[in-house]
Amino acid sequence: MINIDPSSKEPIYRQIVTAFKEQVARGILAQDEKIPSVRELSSQIVVNPNTISKAYQELEREGIIITVRGRGTFIAEQVVKEIVSKDIEEVKEKVKQLVLEGYYAGIEKDVMQDWVACYYNQFGGKS
Repeated sequence: MINIDPSSKEPIYRQIVTAFKEQVARGILAQDEKIPSVRELSSQIVVNPNTISKAYQELEREGIIITVRGRGTFIAEQVVKEIVSKDIEEVKEKVKQLVLEGYYAGIEKDVMQDWVACYYNQFGGKS
């Protein structure tokens, strides 16, 4: 489900685009999965259909979704791999920066590894 924040400075159509990208990255939406039509999504989240249409146009332009005439709109095949790959690179860069900050702060490697293991386990990961 897509949540819209009407008080946000980000336009609603951009919030929708971001929400779809996040759902693909998290594996909530899989490749070739059919997404709601403009009309369906408009009634689900109570947003003007023109706004949904604009978001879908942006998603299509970015290659996130494809529309097949007479069948509907789907998550593009290759995009799932690309988004996940991009997310991994972003996380890798963030970890690098945090390790660097920890190093300069004098935090031992073992302590940082313990923190990572602790947080990872809190989110259901296995060591």
